[in-house]
Amino acid sequence: MTTKLLLTFAICRLIVTVGLTVDPSELLLLGVDGQLSVDQFDVETASLDFGLLTRAEPMAVLHPGSADDIARLVRAAYISSHGFTVSARGHGHSINGQAQTSNGVVIEMSGGSRGSRFGLRKLDKPQVSIKEKHVDVWGGELWIDVLRSTLEHGLAPKSWTDYLYLSVGGTLSNGGISGQAFNHGPQISNVYELDVVTGKGELSTCSEEKNSELFHAVLGGLGQFGIITRARIALEPAPQRVRWIRVLYSNFSTFTGDQEYLISLHGNPYSQKFDYVEGFVIVDEGLINNWRSSFFSPRNPVKISSIGANGGVLYCLEITKNYDEATADTIDQEVEALMKRLNFIPSSVFTTDLPYIDFLDRVHKAELKLRAKGLWEVPHPWLNLFVPKSRMADLDRGVFKGILGNNKTSGPILIYPMNKSKWDQRSSVVTPDEDVFYLVALLRSALDNGEETQSLEYLTNQNHKILRFCDDAGIKVKQYLPHYTTQEEWMDHFGDKWDQFSRRKMEFDPRHILATGQRIFNPSFPSSTRTVSPW
Repeated sequence: MTTKLLLTFAICRLIVTVGLTVDPSELLLLGVDGQLSVDQFDVETASLDFGLLTRAEPMAVLHPGSADDIARLVRAAYISSHGFTVSARGHGHSINGQAQTSNGVVIEMSGGSRGSRFGLRKLDKPQVSIKEKHVDVWGGELWIDVLRSTLEHGLAPKSWTDYLYLSVGGTLSNGGISGQAFNHGPQISNVYELDVVTGKGELSTCSEEKNSELFHAVLGGLGQFGIITRARIALEPAPQRVRWIRVLYSNFSTFTGDQEYLISLHGNPYSQKFDYVEGFVIVDEGLINNWRSSFFSPRNPVKISSIGANGGVLYCLEITKNYDEATADTIDQEVEALMKRLNFIPSSVFTTDLPYIDFLDRVHKAELKLRAKGLWEVPHPWLNLFVPKSRMADLDRGVFKGILGNNKTSGPILIYPMNKSKWDQRSSVVTPDEDVFYLVALLRSALDNGEETQSLEYLTNQNHKILRFCDDAGIKVKQYLPHYTTQEEWMDHFGDKWDQFSRRKMEFDPRHILATGQRIFNPSFPSSTRTVSPW
């Protein structure tokens, strides 16, 4: 009775404060285990994301106590005579408001609740199966907590993102990539099973064998087909330590040639390949010794001018080899054998050893440093591109040495290749139509420090110039974590997959009420008196 009174009060506040047009009885009938909140702090938190580029005005925030809570809410939205939208929010790390909505309810997935229907009760930890080498986790679980739970059993997921304070459902809705993707594929290639609440409010289990169309639609589906409440993730024996190596290049073709050679070894025995291959571009003196490059000793800073960079640009290859006590005696010779084939600048080798969890959680340490300086909660006009291998040299000339030039930058520019064969083409993700493609990620922060080249306006315009250059040069890039403003742009993005994508939308979210912050589809409600648009 008390719960219903509180919920009634919350709905009345919605009607008074934000003009909610939903019939109150529709939400009163939800009977959620969690909390439907109109608290100012909750609404404000849900109105922003990591990008700080957009602001939304959600009507309410649901803190679910179970997967059934989510199903009840979505079902209410689906059958509502008035209509409202639903958006799942993990750690809020999107850039352009993809997890926001101004016309409905935001579900805070990473607030500590767990699904109940399939044995994942509130506040349960991830459930590890040592025998089957998998872990069942709540969709809002952060990857850092998944790692900590699996390490207790000597196991760990195979594929990662560089930053572990992201939700499982969030990365699986996009792809989930890091330096292991060349070998194991993205995170969406390492999932056995999902529980998903579709846009009809139906809670379904799906896998390769069961409801396979939903399974492949949701993986990389940008939240368009359902909300992930549980994921069964593949595990492998966890290494104990990591040999972490960075080397520099002044020649772009030599740099990419070595990267492509290293990822071609993915089918080799474990001892004959690296476990992680990434890299980044250094376009100014400061970046090589900044927070993302803190690997280098501050007592011995690296100077681009001292190495003789071609066109004022350097390239850094970042590689690791995992090991434990059983392989500690052979790690040196394995690394030496692999590096003999590489053509880096001999004097530029930097090496360190550290525990496995410390390597995987390395970006969080950098985050803490930035937070201490007030440089974390700033706008992040990030641009992530998948670029076909055959056009990387053109991108280097036009972007790294051209548009970016020698401008002082405020964040890393990642660049590393992946094998298309490791990506399941049945998923919703689109990649360039070549066997090898690169991630080029400009992860820059807009700073209000008086420097024009670090302002939000300047960086945003620079992103537009980069996209326009690619378009004019015929470089068929695909955005990762895509952001477009028209459906025509989305149709171009998905290309041959668009018909399948739109068909799946009609099947699993026919009223287009999920993830409207992506701006792909316009919600459709039966009431002639109300039409909601995410634009």
